[in-house]
Amino acid sequence: MPVDGHHHIRIARPSKDLAAAERFWVAGFGLSVVYRAEGGTEPGEHDLLMVGRPEASWHLELVHEAARPVMPRPTEEDLLVVYLDEPVPGELVARLEEHGGKRVLSPNPYWNEWGVTIEDPDGYRLVLCRRSWSNA
Repeated sequence: MPVDGHHHIRIARPSKDLAAAERFWVAGFGLSVVYRAEGGTEPGEHDLLMVGRPEASWHLELVHEAARPVMPRPTEEDLLVVYLDEPVPGELVARLEEHGGKRVLSPNPYWNEWGVTIEDPDGYRLVLCRRSWSNA
């Protein structure tokens, strides 16, 4: 069966601090907690935070395993790009910075021209792009 636009997408990443990640993604960016679970202290058990929009067909999953933590290893090209189709609101950038984000320049001049790049508390990059996008 081929994947189509009706399949749900989960983007999973390790996090060193789920509370900091939640502040950034929920209080800063405005996503909702769609699921949360606390794991134990045994290997393979992990804490889990899923953020997104309840009506969306995607969510961001952040995990932390206390017994064997996996440290995030993002590169400057690990991007989550959100196409806003409008100018990037300065108050959104300020709120993201207030909640643990760090504004950075991109090594790709395209993102510097068309958007704003913010590192989340784990070092992954969120690009707020003022352009629109469609796969059609």
